Amino acid sequence: MGNSKHGDGADSRQDTIDMNEKVLDFRSDTVTQPTDAMRAAMAAAVVGDDIMGEDPTVARLEALAAARFGKEAALFLISGTMANQVAVMALTQLGDEIIVGEESHLFNLEAGGIAGLSGVQARPLRSEAGRFDADAVRRAIRPRGVQSPMSRLLCLENTYDLHRGIPLPAEYLREMADLAHERDLLVYLDGARIFNAAVSQNTTVAALCAPIDALQFCLCKGLAAPVGAMLVGSRAFIDRARWVRQRLGGGMRQAGHMAAAGIVALETMSLRLGEDHDNACRLAEGLADIDARLVDRLLPLTNVVQINFGAAGRDATPIVVALQARQIRIRQIDAARCRMVTHWGIKRDDVDAALAALRDILR
Repeated sequence: MGNSKHGDGADSRQDTIDMNEKVLDFRSDTVTQPTDAMRAAMAAAVVGDDIMGEDPTVARLEALAAARFGKEAALFLISGTMANQVAVMALTQLGDEIIVGEESHLFNLEAGGIAGLSGVQARPLRSEAGRFDADAVRRAIRPRGVQSPMSRLLCLENTYDLHRGIPLPAEYLREMADLAHERDLLVYLDGARIFNAAVSQNTTVAALCAPIDALQFCLCKGLAAPVGAMLVGSRAFIDRARWVRQRLGGGMRQAGHMAAAGIVALETMSLRLGEDHDNACRLAEGLADIDARLVDRLLPLTNVVQINFGAAGRDATPIVVALQARQIRIRQIDAARCRMVTHWGIKRDDVDAALAALRDILR
């Protein structure tokens, strides 16, 4: 699979839509608006200086996140990208090598941060439906020697690939963690959508992430908070990460207003992710009814549906433009493929409306 030039950021080509009209925005689960409960919690939050360790709402969010994952401690950061970069900086030394996925966010969509900020070398591996071959991982771990970089960190991602959202099971994560730990590597998980992975497999994030040394998850994707991500791991890791965050200018003062929305997200929004998955399945089934070549029905689904218009002999660009004219936004990956993401702002009727528009455009 080729890598996209786009992450979950803005798509300027679609910024001309009249925002007074209802827009069905399937580009990402980052486009959600905060819930009324989040807005109320933000307004009422008790705050303090977080750099001085005096913001009680931030402290509550961090304790809640650590407990939810069964880890010792957690740290509130402004974004998933910052969380990933702080983690790599905290877990490696200059000149180390980290093993990453070829399609991973950490490798492709963080502005070269692992090299520019941590000064580490990436060893990208191919995956099959998000999974590394165990023998390939073993070969990638370098033997210790005076001419070799130190293999320090195995980086996993769950759900894997922002254009496919593949959920990876606990058995696979355990296999990779055991392999890494046997060779003295730590395991870091980019779990931006880890709650989607857990819900799709009817398990808990604590069970799913039990063998992982450190991880991040986003509050502002499927959980629909307006901002923020959490790093979770050992007390020693979080203490180090807090210092690295400050070095990067990520320390915050009265951050409790933002953390309050994160608490609501963590306590309530994870409980409704099954609705998003059901809507994604409805969308994929509807696309397959239009043309079976558009979607891979064998791919396990969370809230991300990848559409291959090229497989049906179509160019994605005019389809994206035609949908935009109907106030429907989807994200273009390349000339052939797009993705559609279901989230709190997309209801069942919205899926049906998008399918009706696509059926009309593609006939």
